[in-house]
Order: sequence, then structure tokens, then C-alpha cells
Amino acid sequence: MRRTERLFQIIQILRSARTPITGRDLADELEISLSTLYRDMAELHAQRIPITGEAGVGYILDDGYDMPPLMLTADELEAAALGASWVAAEADPSLARAARDLVSKLSAAVPKELRPVVLDASSKPIQTRARVAERFDSALLRHAIRERYRLQLIYTDRDGATTDRIVWPLLIAFLDRTRYLVGWCETKADYRHFKTQRVQELRMLAEKYPSRRAVLLKGWEEAMAKRHQS
Repeated sequence: MRRTERLFQIIQILRSARTPITGRDLADELEISLSTLYRDMAELHAQRIPITGEAGVGYILDDGYDMPPLMLTADELEAAALGASWVAAEADPSLARAARDLVSKLSAAVPKELRPVVLDASSKPIQTRARVAERFDSALLRHAIRERYRLQLIYTDRDGATTDRIVWPLLIAFLDRTRYLVGWCETKADYRHFKTQRVQELRMLAEKYPSRRAVLLKGWEEAMAKRHQS
């Protein structure tokens, strides 16, 4: 998780909390060290975010705080709306609905003179070929990726062989309207790319995988770079 995303996540956690949260609890939830959390808190204080901290009690976000209004250029708005339009066309129903809601919120949040940019970009067609149906709940897969849950996959490869694998899910990738689950496969002890249309069954296990997702993603990027070089 990048620092900017982590700072935003700290605000979101404190915003939803009813009571103060200790630094240790925050660090554990974000999977960072206490020293990193203290540096993040110093940065938030420097940005004048109204967070109060008391030793032995914890951190709390002052009532009434809200994120600053959107300050986006026309190009940034068009990029966001085009991306949302693509997701609405490609993703599963729950994510597609979220993409359409995003466009509505962008339209409501930006100045009136920029609303046509959002609406025009969101109406542009992205693809004409039908998306391949999948046999599992994509929302469950996204949840497993975010929360680091191990998955059991019943998967049919390109030769028609069906295997039962345990996978650490890292991300969903798209290539020519084909979706891939990128993950660390315990069975092969290596990174693997699974076409989601070939997943016969997907079950989220109770145990989370032990490694940090950011470390695994870095390892995957390095492995891909080596393959391209060879």
C-alpha cells in the first residue's frame, strides 16, 4: 500500500470508529510498524487533519471533519469517467454498479461547467464483444484479494486437465477482455495466472496467507521482468 493510500485509510478507519483507537491497533490493521504509523500521524498533523492522540487512550478524529472537495482537471475527470465506464462494461454486477455510482458522484461533486466532461466520457462505448460469464462470485474474489484470504480453486487448464489448487490471490488483470487471477500457487510454489473463465469452483478459506501482499506483488513484478528478459 502506498503512503498516500495509507494516510487516506487511517482517516477512514478513524472516521468510522466510535471510540479512540490505539496506535498498536491501527498499525496491526494497516500491517505496518508502530514507527511507520507515528510518521504517518506526523504527516497527517502537518496537513492539519484534526486527529487527537493521547497516550494510553488512542487516536480519534474530530467530529465534523470531511475530506476536501474534489479538485480535478478536465483531463483527470475524463480519465476517471472513462475508467468507470470500462469497469461498468467489463466487471461483475456489483462492481459495475459501483462504477456507475462513481460517475454519478463525480457529476454531483464537480462544478457545473465540468459535468459535461464526465457525462460525455462515461457514455463512450468501450467494447462490442460480449464478456465471458464466470462460475463464481467476483465480489468474493475481490474481498479475498483485499483481505489476503487463501483460495481453493478447481481449475481446468488449456489442455482440459482439472486440478485442485490453493492460491494466494494478489490481483485481477485484464488482457483483451479476458480476466486473469494473478496469485501465488501453493501447489506449484510459484506465481501463476489463472483465466477466470476456466475456474470451475472458487472457495475462500478461513486462513489468511502469511506474507504481505505488497511484498508478493513486488516479487511477481520482478518475476515477470525476468521472463521478459529471457
